[in-house]
Amino acid sequence: MAKQELTYEEIIKDLKTKQYKPIYYLMGDEPYYIDLIAEYITQNVLSEAEKEFNLSVVYGADVDVSTVINAAKRYPMMSEHQVVIVKEAQNIKNIDQLSYYLQKPLNSTLLVICHKHGTLDRRKKLAVEIEKKGILFESKKLKDASLPVFITSYLKRKGIDIEQKSSAMIADFVGSDLSRLTGELEKLIITLPPGQKRITPDQIEKNIGISKDYNNFELKNALIEKDIFKANQIIKYFAQNPKTNSIQVTISLLFNFYANLMLAYYAPEKSEQGIAYQLGLKTTWQSKDYLNAMRRYSGVKVMQIIGEIRNCDARSKGIGNSTMNDGELLRELVYNILH
Repeated sequence: MAKQELTYEEIIKDLKTKQYKPIYYLMGDEPYYIDLIAEYITQNVLSEAEKEFNLSVVYGADVDVSTVINAAKRYPMMSEHQVVIVKEAQNIKNIDQLSYYLQKPLNSTLLVICHKHGTLDRRKKLAVEIEKKGILFESKKLKDASLPVFITSYLKRKGIDIEQKSSAMIADFVGSDLSRLTGELEKLIITLPPGQKRITPDQIEKNIGISKDYNNFELKNALIEKDIFKANQIIKYFAQNPKTNSIQVTISLLFNFYANLMLAYYAPEKSEQGIAYQLGLKTTWQSKDYLNAMRRYSGVKVMQIIGEIRNCDARSKGIGNSTMNDGELLRELVYNILH
């Protein structure tokens, strides 16, 4: 049976209780958690005095696997542990040779390999050895539907509340780059008025530059409600402010929503809980939009809409389109969705 992979939270919990492993291989397409774990080890395993002789940070472009192994084999000086951090490890050739070191690693060394924008083949010897002796952690990109939950949880840990509309606005505007996303959240926390512990759409509009009335969240709601006037107001605003309202972001969000709506029709139970289970949503409140849309759009119409969105996407990239600008393409798409 395959070893169950630890979560980020579980890894940090073990580190806090000084349950150290000789190797932490941190890999994946989402750099955020890789950086958090590496930074925690860098800052907390050694005291400031111990770091002078026992903390090594190298970069994959500057070293080979032999250099990494030799560094890991050193014994700590006047300390129980030494820490070796290898950043940008995806640039190291023959990384598989690390498996020879892992057959008998030093328990006094914490070897931290940061392999971003890619993963090891779990069937190969290196991955097998890592899982035997240490931690093999994959940091995966969050799905768009999970971003509002991430935002809410992140702020809750800091004692800050946020409205559902606000979290959706930020998620739609920033996207799934968690480092950028948390940076925008920290900006909002800093700009909160004294004594205020709740982030509102007004504050987001003021400090991030997202209109609280004309954004993708409101466009989606207008389409769900089939509010033709409001939908066209938003599209007009997008056309007038293209730098902060990318057509590609809007198309992506609309495609994800209507593709999920198509899947929702196949849910055995057409309830908030049933839809959430069918779509893998973290919370049932996200199901309400799909239930509302199912009352206004037939399955056949949703299939047509998905086709229209694909066509708009292709034309926005210059395929089969030589005359219409982004604003005109979105206006045509919204018309085809609503009629």
